[in-house]
Amino acid sequence: MNMNCNTCHNNPCVRQVPVFQGLSDHDLHIVESIIESNYYTKGNLVFREGEQSESLFIVNNGLIKLTQNNKEGKQHVLRFLFPGDYFGQFALLHNKRHYATAEVVESGLVCRMHRKDFLPLIEKNTALAFSFLMSMSEQLQQADELAGSLHILEAEKRLARLLLHISSKNQQDYGIEPAWSKIHLPAAKKDFAAMIGTTPETLSRKLNKLEAMKIIEVKNRTVVILNIKALYQIAEI
Repeated sequence: MNMNCNTCHNNPCVRQVPVFQGLSDHDLHIVESIIESNYYTKGNLVFREGEQSESLFIVNNGLIKLTQNNKEGKQHVLRFLFPGDYFGQFALLHNKRHYATAEVVESGLVCRMHRKDFLPLIEKNTALAFSFLMSMSEQLQQADELAGSLHILEAEKRLARLLLHISSKNQQDYGIEPAWSKIHLPAAKKDFAAMIGTTPETLSRKLNKLEAMKIIEVKNRTVVILNIKALYQIAEI
């Protein structure tokens, strides 16, 4: 199913992407006009590793798994993408190939911006082109300056988002209060760590930190959310 991106008009998904967050409301509306949404069911592939990359993708809802195959053909989970996550922003300017395969784990909408639509847009709108390049430059500068610590902060943020996502899914499935505050981790520590793009050791440290802050309580593979407001603050959603 293909449609215009009007399913998230109250909180446009393109505003989740850092390179667009510095744009004015006027320029954002222009960018939103070339976004389309596609509905993917569980098991579908958004793209395959090695295919030509020419689009920016933004997860509207659902869950996507990014994987790579090694030389022996064994699949390795890189990370999971949750609502608000994005990938492929540099494909708007460069001819690249996808470094991973994106598989839908939970059915949902994925918003997409094609390079062929974006490039003519910035060619006609110099203000938009300048704003986009400035935002891109700022993002690259921040990544360069904070490369030593960004991955640590990101792991904590992604862990919070994952816990909130599972908690929200439980609430939708069961519709009862306990499902909101008490969740069961859906995978072993190694796989769960892969979902947020980190190591099992870093995952353990982050869980221990959140527990020490009295935000969660961990019992084996069960997590009790004690302070959901604080978890939302860490997740920045």
